[in-house]
Amino acid sequence: HVQLVESGGGLVQPGGSLRLSCGASGSIYGDACVGWFRQAPGREREGVAAVESDGTLTYADSVKGRFAISKDNANNTVYLQMNSLKPEDTAMYYCAARNGYCYSMLSMYPYWGQGTQVTVS
Repeated sequence: HVQLVESGGGLVQPGGSLRLSCGASGSIYGDACVGWFRQAPGREREGVAAVESDGTLTYADSVKGRFAISKDNANNTVYLQMNSLKPEDTAMYYCAARNGYCYSMLSMYPYWGQGTQVTVS
């Protein structure tokens, strides 16, 4: 059973930066898609960024040029570097993983972390 644990959230002023981390209990990241998702109050959960097993990166248009996802297979950790943060980035951020390719559908991800809160104010 794979467990994901996020950390690194917090309160930051507009224009600031945060780095989120997602650690996995098992060696899943080598052959998995790992994505970051977020959910703001009253809104649906949405994809933010994802990294394929071959290293291919994808980003939501709203975060392109500001956020960067990276993967450290040796340490079973995926990071989300968030720069130039805006109030509209405020949300609970979740990491999720699945074996195989990335998909936009949340239901395709069997492994989820508990979330870490990011507040930009």
